Amino acid sequence: MAGPLSGFRIIELAGIGPGPYCGMMLADQGAEVIRIDRPGVNPMIAEVSGHGILFRNRRTLAVDLKKSEGVETVLRLCEGADALFEGFRPGVTERLGLGPEVALARNPKLVYGRMTGWGQEGPMARQAGHDINYIALTGALHAMGRTADVPSPPLNLVGDFGGGGMMMAYGIVCALLEAQKSGKGQVVDAAMVDGAASLMAMFYGLKNVGMFNGERGTHMLDTGAHFYDVYETADGKFLSVGAIEPQFYAILKEKAQLPEADFGVQMNTAQWPEQKLKIAAIIKQKTRAQWTEIFDGTDACVAPVLDLEEAPQHPHMKARKTFIDVGGSTQPAPVPRFSRTPAAAPSPMVPMGQDSEAVLRDFGFSAADIEKLFAAGAVANK
Repeated sequence: MAGPLSGFRIIELAGIGPGPYCGMMLADQGAEVIRIDRPGVNPMIAEVSGHGILFRNRRTLAVDLKKSEGVETVLRLCEGADALFEGFRPGVTERLGLGPEVALARNPKLVYGRMTGWGQEGPMARQAGHDINYIALTGALHAMGRTADVPSPPLNLVGDFGGGGMMMAYGIVCALLEAQKSGKGQVVDAAMVDGAASLMAMFYGLKNVGMFNGERGTHMLDTGAHFYDVYETADGKFLSVGAIEPQFYAILKEKAQLPEADFGVQMNTAQWPEQKLKIAAIIKQKTRAQWTEIFDGTDACVAPVLDLEEAPQHPHMKARKTFIDVGGSTQPAPVPRFSRTPAAAPSPMVPMGQDSEAVLRDFGFSAADIEKLFAAGAVANK
């Protein structure tokens, strides 16, 4: 495959949400990611649960990890791989016989990625949790929302995907780079709670100098400021306004015809609540399309709020090919972009276990070995 990670072989013990996203990130950039699925799982489950996109760009091998032959199969794959990653609770892969000590004994250069919600140790390490819980414990959720309202979860982007899947992909690539120098593998402990905390670094920094008190809806970036918020338009749609810098704020005032008497002072926080009410009333007088035309091509930092149907059709998104068609499905394109080693066009998700025989052959299994695995039910072929 094309891409900067071309030539790397990575084993993915299939999971949900952030794990598949990590695999997508790595596979999008050219790594050969082999997804280890469970035999007998309905392949439509992945599609209807949103994993059809997240499972793109890789082959799939269906292995029964409850059978010793299945565990041995994965360990043999580790011998020819650069990395393996899993998203189970602490101790699960050890109980299966696939823990990092066993895997690294087979391949000392192997990078072993482990992604959990709470981390590999600590009093909550073995507890269940979800994105909303992880961002709650880091202070991130408390800071999100409007004044006098309950905290508002930002989908599951901060814990699962930003703090989890993306951090895991970053950690694996870091460890792969180090392994090329040292010749040694290691374990990567990627906890969503740690990742979410890292994403809050700027706000903890602002708090340390008295510029962020955590009171929702009162700060410049959390809807407290009149020049940084979302406003409803005359047609019931929405407009985003982010005119922070004085020169951009000046353009906002000019284009929206904001009265100088009311909006001449930008950074007096005491005036923000009243200014928000006034600018909301002004924006409500025109449709989203009208405002979009007014601000088009300016540096006012104003943009329409598009839904998932509209976003891929926006001229800028289309010009950059931010969204692409993969097997008849509109999907985000691989990111980031590289000038010399660009990623290839992604391939669609394939049915679980479709590539079992081919993958085993590529990793050096003989025809007799493969037949025995199929006969034992340790590996399923489609």
